[in-house]
Amino acid sequence: MNNLLAKRIHIQNPTAVRKGFGYLKDFSLDFFHYAARWRGAPATIVEQEGKKVWGAIWEIDNSNLADLDRQEGVHNSVYKALTLPVVLPNGTTLDCRVYQLVRNPCCIAPDAEDRPYERQPSKTYMNIIINGAKETGLPEDYIALLKRIKHNGNTGDPQLALELEKPIEEL
Repeated sequence: MNNLLAKRIHIQNPTAVRKGFGYLKDFSLDFFHYAARWRGAPATIVEQEGKKVWGAIWEIDNSNLADLDRQEGVHNSVYKALTLPVVLPNGTTLDCRVYQLVRNPCCIAPDAEDRPYERQPSKTYMNIIINGAKETGLPEDYIALLKRIKHNGNTGDPQLALELEKPIEEL
């Protein structure tokens, strides 16, 4: 999810080209595993029947695949890479590389009002996700859901905020 925003994915993956968007069927968006860089919980996907997680589809040169894995923390065993079928707007599917936390939580509703503090993303992180969702052209009802996710108010890494957040719309 945090690779919805072009500026974010291009930090270490200059060959990335957005090819469209789609959703993972029977998965829900959640947050877990406090990340110091973001000063909050990062996004993950959790299996949940009947739910959808929308995201951007990027084409990346194989020469940047290790860079993307590093950016996502695969080398530190934070995330693991999976290949899952993504449903495109026309109803067809495309196998895509997605990332899921290695230590994944039990799912709670993305917009749960009682989301525990340790499972709240930072304000910076949510700004990047929401603005990336808008940039990608994700459905308005999904963007509205993202806007309802309770964040912890933290602004995240100041350098990262300067790189990614300055020109984007504030929550």
